[in-house]
Amino acid sequence: MSADNKCCCCGGGNQFAQLDEMLAKYQGVKGALIPVLQEAQNMHGYLPKEVIERIAEKLDIPVSQIYGVATFYSQFHLNPRGRNIIRVCQGTACHVRGAKAVLKAIEDNLKIAAGGTTPDLKFTLETVACIGACGLAPVLMVNDDTHGRLTPEAIPEILAKYA
Repeated sequence: MSADNKCCCCGGGNQFAQLDEMLAKYQGVKGALIPVLQEAQNMHGYLPKEVIERIAEKLDIPVSQIYGVATFYSQFHLNPRGRNIIRVCQGTACHVRGAKAVLKAIEDNLKIAAGGTTPDLKFTLETVACIGACGLAPVLMVNDDTHGRLTPEAIPEILAKYA
């Protein structure tokens, strides 16, 4: 947050107003940090530094403790994420059937590594241990859509659907 109380992550007006309203519900509530972080992330799409600092201030929790929780749980994100989340399965069945080549094709096509987000915020690329669709291996998900029996050659067409 800048000195004029405008949100640094989105440049909006007093973005703390919505955050402060939410935080007021949790004043003095033990064990509220995870629900607070979930709601704050829902507001912003991730947890900007300024938001974490405001949470620490309002709930009287050390910033280091908040970062400890936010970095421990994979559901929390400290950087902006893409509009489309690509999850590439790296489970045994997918690995044996070529998941590594599929992942490389996505990385090459989007010019980002696994764990990264494209500069235009269209895509975030993640690897997961298992999607649970072993019969379709190798498989990936884009948001809630599952794509299976993949080859590296199929990747550009799949990505084009979400661009």
